[in-house]
Amino acid sequence: MGKDKLRKFAEIGTFANVLQLGAGKAMRGQWASGHFGNKQPIVLELACGKGEYAVNLAKLFPERNFIGIDYKGNRIWRGAKTALEEHISNVAFLRIQIETILDYFAEEEVSEIWITFPDPQPQKSREKKRLTNPTFLAKYRQILIPAGIMHLKTDNDGLFAYTQEKLAELGLNIQVQTADLYRSEFVDEVLSIKTYYEKKYLETAKNINYIKWSWS
Repeated sequence: MGKDKLRKFAEIGTFANVLQLGAGKAMRGQWASGHFGNKQPIVLELACGKGEYAVNLAKLFPERNFIGIDYKGNRIWRGAKTALEEHISNVAFLRIQIETILDYFAEEEVSEIWITFPDPQPQKSREKKRLTNPTFLAKYRQILIPAGIMHLKTDNDGLFAYTQEKLAELGLNIQVQTADLYRSEFVDEVLSIKTYYEKKYLETAKNINYIKWSWS
């Protein structure tokens, strides 16, 4: 690990808006009241990377709480530091493996989940690692409220097609889907938020896929 990554990794340990592993587990079932000190809805950004979506959503919706989740501390550092510098108090970051999400959130504790440009895990042998694999979907359902919403933004056409297939197999309610978001009628202030990676993809004229769904 390079010196800069080591520095960032060490620094997030001092950030009040970053929780890691054991400290995060202590918040299970009480994120709103225990960490944010209110009763506002909880929204997650999974595979948040630098946290652009979580931070920008927090700016747009001060009446909600946002948590960016990733395992790479040097990436979380950017979003967490921006939030601290700009005094954005309704966003936090959690450094964990997403596979363990049930250890950190109680049933029906979350109102909405965003998955923004995750690793598509294209190899068949790594299907279980895809964040829209049915095993992951089952976990999300447990922590979401009954009317909870999920979103996926991805540049990867294969992951988009895979997600459509799995949602259809499970009989879930697909509310919006498009293989070319920025040429669709769906793009709005929220969907126009762009991550670091999305900007790079758009520079190469790559299409952006988007799908929104729920269980009811």
